Amino acid sequence: MDKNSVLTCILAGGQSRRMGGGDKTLIDIGGKSMLAHIIDRLSPQTGRIILNANGDPARFAEFGFPVAADPVGDYAGPLAGILAGLIYARNHAPDVRYVVSVAGDTPFFPKTLVSALLDAVPADRPVIALASSHDRLHPVFGLWPVALADDLHDWLSSGQSGKVLAFVDRHDSVEVAFEDDETGIDPFFNANRPEDLETARRAIGLISG
Repeated sequence: MDKNSVLTCILAGGQSRRMGGGDKTLIDIGGKSMLAHIIDRLSPQTGRIILNANGDPARFAEFGFPVAADPVGDYAGPLAGILAGLIYARNHAPDVRYVVSVAGDTPFFPKTLVSALLDAVPADRPVIALASSHDRLHPVFGLWPVALADDLHDWLSSGQSGKVLAFVDRHDSVEVAFEDDETGIDPFFNANRPEDLETARRAIGLISG
């Protein structure tokens, strides 16, 4: 399946409470921001990238990508960010059939993420694909058919659970397993706490060294 049928949405709209607040995606690791590392890893995989974040979009201006805010709720979690990507795709990229969501605090996700998720779903019906590693699902890393945008909007607007898997259970889905990469750590390691930044910086050193 053609990667141009995919728009990738980096979920950078969290409140980063465990990191002390602010935009953890803009924290420096290895000489550039975590978001810059994520974009570098993602750019070869997809032709279209947007950011999902709330507040002033100007803080991401240097990256040159569209910024879409959550369309429902007040920091309603990753499902709201996924919905932002689906609505953006429907309104601005009508040839896009899927949105791939990527967490904004996970700089070592697989270099084959987009292609593997695409290969896992049938072309004739809407199926969600979710990434996993070490027998653990990572539902923020998923492939979402644009055809599900209205159902997700209705789900969130009606006050249903913001938990990703609660929505996924309403639809057909597949799991796509990934192995550890060259860093030797879980590819879906995320930097949630200040101490995680040191782990990320060491891993960046292994890659660049």
